Amino acid sequence: MIDSTTVAVIIFVAAYALIISEKVHRTIVGICGAMLMIVFGILDQETAIHHIDFNTLGLLMGMMIIVNVTSETGLFNFLAIWAAKKVDAQPIKLLVALSALTAVCSAMLDNVTTVLLTVPITFSITQQLKVDVKPFLIAQILSSNIGGTATLIGDPPNIMIGSAVGLSFMDFILNLTLPAIVIFIVTIILLLLLYGSELKTQRELQDKVTRIDPKTKITDPKLLKKCLIVLAVTLSMFVLHGQLHLETATAALSGAGLLLLITATSNEAMIAKVLSKIEWLAIFFFAGLFVLVGALVETGVIKMLAAEAIKITNGSVSATAILILWMSAIASAFIDNIPFVATLIPLIKDMGEMGLSNLDPMWWSLALGACLGGNGTLIGASANVVVASMAAQRGRPISFVEFMKIAFPMMILSIIISTFYVWIRYL
Repeated sequence: MIDSTTVAVIIFVAAYALIISEKVHRTIVGICGAMLMIVFGILDQETAIHHIDFNTLGLLMGMMIIVNVTSETGLFNFLAIWAAKKVDAQPIKLLVALSALTAVCSAMLDNVTTVLLTVPITFSITQQLKVDVKPFLIAQILSSNIGGTATLIGDPPNIMIGSAVGLSFMDFILNLTLPAIVIFIVTIILLLLLYGSELKTQRELQDKVTRIDPKTKITDPKLLKKCLIVLAVTLSMFVLHGQLHLETATAALSGAGLLLLITATSNEAMIAKVLSKIEWLAIFFFAGLFVLVGALVETGVIKMLAAEAIKITNGSVSATAILILWMSAIASAFIDNIPFVATLIPLIKDMGEMGLSNLDPMWWSLALGACLGGNGTLIGASANVVVASMAAQRGRPISFVEFMKIAFPMMILSIIISTFYVWIRYL
């Protein structure tokens, strides 16, 4: 008789093989894999539902609703033309500008909200310049995860580490902003070397874009005012969610509800249109993925792997910190970083009780590894999945292998830079 742990690992590996092969859509794989975990008794239905991170799903849905209503105003076309005019509609400069905007917004909001706002802009402007959108999308995925590393609210693993250890917003800025800036600059330079020759357009298309008055792109100024007010309220709730004792999903869904209330009170057609534009493929994929990883948590596979890895270092602070950095980066590229970080937090605390005096290097190594590791594959972080889903809906799908060939080596380089940083700063 095969034990439940072996069955869980077989289902998990088979699901990942199918996702990578792209023979079956990843959403179908996620749902079927999750159901198999329940059917084979690895998890019961209640436990499976418990493992779905509804905070992440609520945050996604709330921001998708706000973005979908806002897109009706023409704001994204306005921003696209405005950004293009600032850099004379030169594709290379535009890639740098949009990447920098994505990184800064990811640090201040969170990386999923940011890509929901920037991807429509990117599609709009690249269509007008007739350049390939994929280099821009890949740059924005990488920038969103790098930017999200820098602050407490930028990426879910940071929120979890901060609340578990009592680290403040400023602690994250002081410890993680410098490596994030260095890694961002290196990543953009490499992307320009990689794609520079492709990022060309015709002078007449540039002139055509720079001649457009951005203000003419605003189609509904009244609705735009309402959207900007709600967006400001929602972002304020994000920044203050710790003091207000609210989850980020509550902030996003409150904003979404308020916006629907003041723009579509009894307009059933508009409500249906907005809700139909939610990236349901991404939502259901996440739900399935949370259950798949939850099965590995419940059967003790993740805890066993982490415990074995920590045992290898023989209690050395330096070796353990570097191991946590690399282990969390590689793991976060292939499994969702949220349950992995949830498993490592109590393990690191246990190490402190076993006599390891200085745990600071462990926490910053875990944050760097989990956030930057998300850049390794198309399913490594929430923002990656959302961008891939939006790209596929617009007829420009990014394949798992295509993304990994570019992103995985860059992720490894970012972890090498992080290793030097952790070693010099803490060890």
